[in-house]
Amino acid sequence: MKEFLLIFRLNNDSNVKPSPEQIQERMNWLAGIAAQNKLADKGNTLSTLNAKTVKADNVVTDGPYAEIKEFISGYIIVKTDTIEEAVEFAKGNPIFKMGGNIEVREVL
Repeated sequence: MKEFLLIFRLNNDSNVKPSPEQIQERMNWLAGIAAQNKLADKGNTLSTLNAKTVKADNVVTDGPYAEIKEFISGYIIVKTDTIEEAVEFAKGNPIFKMGGNIEVREVL
């Protein structure tokens, strides 16, 4: 089996906080993947306020940047045979109800 990273993205103009129902829906989605023994890493939510970017020559800037249209809000890693199966898992995530999207990448 291969591992795939599901990267959750939200619009930066979205100040949407998930409702308790949306949080429960996400937990149910995650539990469904775990029940199939396809969850390699439950991931985490990533801070948008406490972030820095380190560039060449040790230049450090604040991030995420106001000029970006979306930011990474979190991730998980799933174990599947194909990227198509990982995409099917992604399609069931409730982030789409908040205007978000999910990027799926194979972990090499």
